[in-house]
Amino acid sequence: MTNGRAASDRDYLCGVDVGGSTIAVLLADVDGVVAARYATATHREDPHGAAAQVAAAVRAACRAANVDPARLAGVGVGVPGRVDPRDGVVSLALNLGWHDVPLRAELEALLGVPCVVANDVRTAAAGLVERRVLGDIDDLVYLSVGTGIAAGVVLGGSVHAGAHHLAGEIGHMVIREDGPECPCGLRGCLETFAAGPGVAGRARTAIAAGQRSSLSGAADITAVDVYEAAAEGDPLGWRIADEAGRALARAIYHLALAFDVERVCLGGGVAGAGAPFIEPIERELARLRATSALAAQTLPADAVQLLPPGADAGVWGALSLARRGRTPTSVRRSSGKEVSDRSVPSPLTT
Repeated sequence: MTNGRAASDRDYLCGVDVGGSTIAVLLADVDGVVAARYATATHREDPHGAAAQVAAAVRAACRAANVDPARLAGVGVGVPGRVDPRDGVVSLALNLGWHDVPLRAELEALLGVPCVVANDVRTAAAGLVERRVLGDIDDLVYLSVGTGIAAGVVLGGSVHAGAHHLAGEIGHMVIREDGPECPCGLRGCLETFAAGPGVAGRARTAIAAGQRSSLSGAADITAVDVYEAAAEGDPLGWRIADEAGRALARAIYHLALAFDVERVCLGGGVAGAGAPFIEPIERELARLRATSALAAQTLPADAVQLLPPGADAGVWGALSLARRGRTPTSVRRSSGKEVSDRSVPSPLTT
């Protein structure tokens, strides 16, 4: 469904990054000049209101820029979980509590604008490569650590989605079988040790059990609080940050072994903690390199980095998704050649 405005008058694009805690929106003209940014809290466990949430955020961004939504040429939406980009149905988003949500169809009905919906981390990874944020790199893993943990894998300039659109769901790799219960049904998944809720929950549990910490008495402990406490020398914060870092380093090593990429880039809300987040990861990676020649070859010292400040991979990736007008299984390389073996046409016309 599209509005009645002529295609030549639809001169704005909108990228939406749906996270476990925040819906972020970037509105820009077709040349990529930013018109507005907007963010609002995600209402989880509300699959029937999912499209209305996203549509309201898009309209709010348009109001902030004094842009008529009818001028939108398209909207790209990144969602954490299993998304079939051919029909825009979110079949499973554990951290949102969404199941079988026909998000694209509902959004197009609400906005009257062509929409494309795809997995958020793969969309972000495609955008990083397309925009050359990390340099002239066509083989990349973008590992997002936030409410959940997932990886977007780009090989030879083409995003690897997997046969069931679940490639990169490394947050559910089991770290310890007797670990905390995960919403996926298993115990001890990487997310329970290193995702935001897992880090914060482990701190709360330890404090409730009597462990002393500078975090004791805090009304609402977050993962960033734990990392800040670690940086200030708090023993509990340091232990939790170190355990999370070692778990993430092993996951990064497994990704490197599986895909042999040029770069692993870490982003997401928890990665925003900066030095106290990345330092335990780097310590464990250094230990692995010193122990294993294979680790030294697949993960040289410059292979792992934090997302550069201001990169905003999620919203820019979603905006690129809207601009490309096709699923984020292909990206445009520096040569100008688009490479993909799984791309599917979309209704976008810009």
